[in-house]
Amino acid sequence: MKRLTSTVGWTFLLLLALAFPFMAGNDYHLTVMSTAYIYAIATVGLNLITGYTGQFNLAHSGFMAVGAYTVGILTVDYGMSFWLAFALSGFVAAAIGVFVGLVSLRLKTHFFSIFTLCVGYIMFLLIEKWESLTHGTVGIVGIPAPEPIGPLDFSEPRAQYYLVLCFLVASLWIMHRIVRSLLGRTFMAIRNSDELAQALGIHLMRNKLLSFVLSVFFAGLAGGLYAGYVRFLGPGIAGVEHTFDMTMYMLVGGIGTLLGPLLGAIGVPWLTQYLQVLQEYRFVVFGPVLVLLVIFLPYGIVGTWMNRQRRKAAAARTPAPPAIAPSKEVHHA
Repeated sequence: MKRLTSTVGWTFLLLLALAFPFMAGNDYHLTVMSTAYIYAIATVGLNLITGYTGQFNLAHSGFMAVGAYTVGILTVDYGMSFWLAFALSGFVAAAIGVFVGLVSLRLKTHFFSIFTLCVGYIMFLLIEKWESLTHGTVGIVGIPAPEPIGPLDFSEPRAQYYLVLCFLVASLWIMHRIVRSLLGRTFMAIRNSDELAQALGIHLMRNKLLSFVLSVFFAGLAGGLYAGYVRFLGPGIAGVEHTFDMTMYMLVGGIGTLLGPLLGAIGVPWLTQYLQVLQEYRFVVFGPVLVLLVIFLPYGIVGTWMNRQRRKAAAARTPAPPAIAPSKEVHHA
């Protein structure tokens, strides 16, 4: 029954996403939603290393920038087709992730986070200063849109929306298979306790590194999609504030869940869009709302709902205590 409910819920969300272009008022709404989908892919990757493995990577936006600049440099400077450059974007980010992970994952807790924060800033500086490769602060302009595939032309906003949606659905399906597998349970065991996981025979470094590389692979793919969609890149994409944005999406939706980062990555940008009428005061409203969510829903929207469902299921399985029959007094003659 639980699996059926989950399937129905995901199917409903997919149908809603497919119908959105017909409900959107203009192309701007499609742009906002498509960008939210791209960041949802990157957030799902961050959730793997942070929510499921317990390692908070603050260089995640840097790896997203690596994927984006892979597409930008190869298509603009070397004339490579978008699809070939996009196929390489995730692998280039993952290859760099191997070297970063081998060094950073020797650290734990906040030491790991501080180290990756430094790595992320180094990535930002390399993109900004290495003008011969990245074009520096000028950025990369004129990135081509994805080439048509048969009759499918991706030059229109609606076609680009469905393309991004397709990759989002594929990313969520792959991530679902990962976290529900033995490998995913290994990651969760490491998150819960390094010592206990090691006592169970789990190789900590190897599995942490695998989680890290898979995480940045998703970030690289999201960056490649971002480059093909926006068609302009600047060093700002590597800024740590984007990692904090993705962290906020996880916290609001529910860290360590599959649906939570998706809802957070879609809901928070739309909330900020609707608060634009307040102009410079919108963060005065958005800030307290976020604080209240963290206080009253510490596990996020999806995490809180799942915890309540588990408590209800546990209460339903718990048998009622047997009634105590009233004692009968025995009278002796």
